[in-house]
Amino acid sequence: MRKLVNKIIFFINSVVAFALLMSYLLPYISPQTFPLLSVLSLTVPILIVINVLFLLYWAILLKRKMLLSLIVLILGISHVSSLYKLRGKSSDEINESTLSLFSFNVHAFNRFKWIDSDIIPKDISKLVRDENPDIFCAQEFYNNPDIDFKQYDHKYEYFHHGSQELALVIFSKYPFINKGSLSFKKTANNVIFADIATPSDTIRVYNVHLQSHGISTKTHDLAKADSQKLFKRIQVSFKKQQSQAEQLIEHMKSSPYKNIVMGDFNNTAYSYIYDKIKSENLQDTFKEAGKGFGKTFNFELFPARIDFILVPENTEVVDFKSFDIELSDHYPIFSRIKL
Repeated sequence: MRKLVNKIIFFINSVVAFALLMSYLLPYISPQTFPLLSVLSLTVPILIVINVLFLLYWAILLKRKMLLSLIVLILGISHVSSLYKLRGKSSDEINESTLSLFSFNVHAFNRFKWIDSDIIPKDISKLVRDENPDIFCAQEFYNNPDIDFKQYDHKYEYFHHGSQELALVIFSKYPFINKGSLSFKKTANNVIFADIATPSDTIRVYNVHLQSHGISTKTHDLAKADSQKLFKRIQVSFKKQQSQAEQLIEHMKSSPYKNIVMGDFNNTAYSYIYDKIKSENLQDTFKEAGKGFGKTFNFELFPARIDFILVPENTEVVDFKSFDIELSDHYPIFSRIKL
């Protein structure tokens, strides 16, 4: 009986291992070419965790079957390190050559009481004040009377398509010498940029909010949803993300300065979108200096990391922090770099 059970378990193990192996190809497959396959990128964290569990199961039984998941995990070690980092870097070094960056999708400062709290705007204001980043990029920003970011002398706020509701905002301690918007069409999502004269160098900062999926983060809501409609919606949003990412990359190539890209990608580090943007001579600050899962989105199924701070490859990442604090449906991220 045990042999039969183990055969069934190994069959499931083989299917999951093959799915994870196939996911390693996702950064090279365009969502516009194979949109259904690109949906697999959202499940990669689950596939990694399940393969780790199978590895432990066979290891406890001292079975050679453990080699299947072990080999697949080793082949995708960069995927594993995108999910979880054992060691991080942390430094209190602050001088003219260091620059601190903060990104947070503030979810309209809890405007519609998604969280049972009346002081979310004040709590977010305090968090930003305590961390005191040089540059703060906010997505889904709403002009709430209780917010206080007076420590910043420079602010670029962009309401897309004439909306006076949600905005993308770049706050900076240093002056802007240029700023603008990519103005995506037929969507409330967008990318804005600002050229910022820091004491050591002029940089271009992009605040990114790529196409949203419009799906619930709750497991029971997803279980009740029409799976066909759900997959179709995600496929459409991935196609839009690709067009938006291509527009962003084209704009980055014309930049006369070093580029920093941060914000809400609405996609994972296993996706075609992330890979193409990062391939523009950028590095992921979490992978360089982060620790733990580095989750940035409150998704019940797995620790999702869909918000990023990407900086030039020739800069030193001194520090990275993600904050496990419920102030939005996202979690804020912070990094310090040496230009």
